[in-house]
Amino acid sequence: MSAPDGSPVGAERSIGQLFASATTEMSALVHDEIALAKAQLKRDVKRGAVGGGAFSAAGAVLIFSLPMLSFALAYGIRTWSGWNMAVCFLLSFAANVLVAAVLALIGVVFAKKAKKGKGPQKTAASVKESAAVLQNVKPHPREMTTVYRVGDGVEAVTRSSS
Repeated sequence: MSAPDGSPVGAERSIGQLFASATTEMSALVHDEIALAKAQLKRDVKRGAVGGGAFSAAGAVLIFSLPMLSFALAYGIRTWSGWNMAVCFLLSFAANVLVAAVLALIGVVFAKKAKKGKGPQKTAASVKESAAVLQNVKPHPREMTTVYRVGDGVEAVTRSSS
């Protein structure tokens, strides 16, 4: 078994290797969070588009089919029942309004689903949680092993145990 950088598990790694590994993992985490946010936004936009399409379909049905459907339905009711033509045309109009209302209701349902979509908010919360965890990480305490003189002052240098 080996670590992500190819070194054997349990072997001591240098600070550079640890830093490189941490940087790689953080980069992967950020890329994954961005990909998740994109996927969630795409889903919410798709829902909004379906709702908008349903509203458009409701409008198209109401505008373009009213004359043809009204005449056809009115004459059909007249043939079937023998009622007055005015009553038949009112019934035909009511049927068209009912179809448009059902399509509009479908549009409202999809629009509410798109509005309630909290995809990016969930991702933002996840990113904040990851950042909070990383902020609470404390560095491993190291001993002061070597002292170098630099100019007039003294600078302490910490050395890795590896």
